[in-house]
Amino acid sequence: MNNILKNSIRFVLFLMIQIIILNEVPPLHRFITPYVYFLFILWLPFGTNRITLTILGFLLGYCLDIFTNTPGLHAAAACLIGYLRPTLLNVLLAQETSEEINKEPSVGTMGWGPYIVYTFFITFIHHFYLVLLEWLQFGSFGYFIGKVTATTLISVLLIVLVELIMNRRKQNRS
Repeated sequence: MNNILKNSIRFVLFLMIQIIILNEVPPLHRFITPYVYFLFILWLPFGTNRITLTILGFLLGYCLDIFTNTPGLHAAAACLIGYLRPTLLNVLLAQETSEEINKEPSVGTMGWGPYIVYTFFITFIHHFYLVLLEWLQFGSFGYFIGKVTATTLISVLLIVLVELIMNRRKQNRS
């Protein structure tokens, strides 16, 4: 399948899953809100440049902001992870792996360890920034850290489940 078509379908699919399903789930235990829409950014090919990632992050976040009436919160967080993604991949992967521009970050191309670390750090950065922008007060630091941690853990769990269900491991091996 053409990369542009495949990624366009993913863009719409992850956005719709977030809007229709995950945003309708009442927050668990007061503050856990699962987010997986940014999985679109995580799964873009290694060769995607920083400017494209940042622009696509903005578009993805802005589309979600329109549907959730959160002006700029998701756009800012998605832009940030789009900007930071190449740096994190360069730190986690061998140079040969990250230079294979057509391959995508997955368990098959990275292995379980680096993929979980990559997913965890991107998710944590996204949620930390999103909750910080949403909260914008420092009344209860424990609540803030609890919300970021709990939301990150549930989101990483959902991302790993999506990775297992989609079974992208076989698709990326040469």
